[in-house]
Amino acid sequence: MVHGWRSHPGIWNRLGPVLDDAAVPFWRFDYTAIQDDGTEPIALALQDFIREKRTETGYDGPIDIVCHSIGTCIARYLFEVLDGDAREEEVRLLVGIGPPNNGSALAGLFNDPDRGPEVIRSLTGVFVPEGYDPAEDTIVQEFRPGSRTVAALRAAGTRDDIDYRILLAANLTGTPAFFPAFGGRTWELAPGGGWRATCAGDGIVPHTDSCLPGAGVRILPADPANLARHPEQYCHIMLPRNPEVVARVREYLTASAGPAVRTPPRR
Repeated sequence: MVHGWRSHPGIWNRLGPVLDDAAVPFWRFDYTAIQDDGTEPIALALQDFIREKRTETGYDGPIDIVCHSIGTCIARYLFEVLDGDAREEEVRLLVGIGPPNNGSALAGLFNDPDRGPEVIRSLTGVFVPEGYDPAEDTIVQEFRPGSRTVAALRAAGTRDDIDYRILLAANLTGTPAFFPAFGGRTWELAPGGGWRATCAGDGIVPHTDSCLPGAGVRILPADPANLARHPEQYCHIMLPRNPEVVARVREYLTASAGPAVRTPPRR
């Protein structure tokens, strides 16, 4: 499990017990101490973590990766950019929960001299700390649309030996309580340039940020009535703890497990 930007492994506290009940072993990668180092150093730390766990457990088969937000891109950077040609890391399934695969429109908006300050004020105490300065945030700078990091991911492309699944949320009913900071909407890059607000997102990551060729995509909630009961559970911050997300991840992991699944060949 790989947590997201300015997050921590505690976000998996709802998923962990469900996987325990399903007899699915898991490892939680923690990069809170090095989150200011940037994408490549964190990806290399993830690689070291996986190798240490393999040595510790004696397991040398393919692994599944469950990621939230930027954590998805860190895992992809390891498997596609750093290990893309060698394919030494055997991965069967990668699940991305609200991933900014094409760069983060919000990261770009943070850096907009006209609109950025107001957006940051709206998110202070909700998604960013008091006095937040995006210019000092390595990850935010690396995931601005069109950055070298995003370009490297796009150039590497996905791996044909990995099954990619993406879980996204949408404000299907347009309720402001979905993500009050932005009135229930999500900022995205408009086709002609500039910014626009959309309900096709989770408050932080719009669907246009997440699109990944060949990946299976699930838009939640399956039942729009869930937004009337618990709209806040579908915003970006809460997705890893959302019961519907937890159930889908369990389904993906248990469906891919077992002796009938063949290990992809190394290339």
